[in-house]
Formats: sequence, structure tokens, C-alpha cells
Amino acid sequence: MACFLLLMTACGPLSDTSKSEPPSTTTAASTELTITVQPQGAGGPTRTWTLHCDPPGGSLPRAAAACERLSAEALRALPPGTICTQIYGGPQTARVRGRVEGKQVDSRFGRENGCEIHRWDGVSFLFPVKI
Repeated sequence: MACFLLLMTACGPLSDTSKSEPPSTTTAASTELTITVQPQGAGGPTRTWTLHCDPPGGSLPRAAAACERLSAEALRALPPGTICTQIYGGPQTARVRGRVEGKQVDSRFGRENGCEIHRWDGVSFLFPVKI
């Protein structure tokens, strides 16, 4: 028992009561995006929406649902050397710029192969256009 007490006192106090700092609180990092879509591809008409979260808003339809689903991970580009099926999904292009969870993003989307179609489909809630 004496060894146990010696070890406990050697480790120091369990809590430091000399400091009276409030517990740290974290606020949700900001999300503010500009979403630009060319539903008919380059040279066609352009549609633009905005999205911000905390609180959800902007011109994007269903902003609250988009904020719940959105992550910076979903906007990452494909790693170099990714092998993709050569399936053409259409001429549509999109660009998402701004901040997600406080991280700067500038992502481009297209439908030129299977990987890019998959990326597009994963964030299609940001592109409220018929394709």
C-alpha cells in the first residue's frame, strides 16, 4: 500500500485546482461556399449558388440538408494515378470554392470518367440541376 501511495504522489495531483479557467469550448468551423455549375458543359449557361452553415443559408435549395451532408473530404480531388473506367457521363462541369469546416477548398467536378461521375454523384446535392 505504501508503494501505491508513493507512486500516486509522485505523479502529481489528479487535477490542478489552482487555475480557474473555464473549460474550452469549440465552435463549429465556418462553411461558406460558392457553387458554379455548367449543366451543358463549357460554353453553356452557368448557374451559381451560395451556401453557408451555422446557421444554414444561402441561395442553394435545402441548405440545412446540404450542411448536414457536406464534408471537406467529399470535395477532395482524386489522387494522382487513380485508374478509372472510361465511361463518359456527360459534359457537365462544376466548381466549388470557399471554406468547408474552416478549410479552404477549390474543387472542380466533371463527368468525364467513372471516377469523376462517382465524385459528382457524391456531392450532387450541391448541384441542383437536371442532367
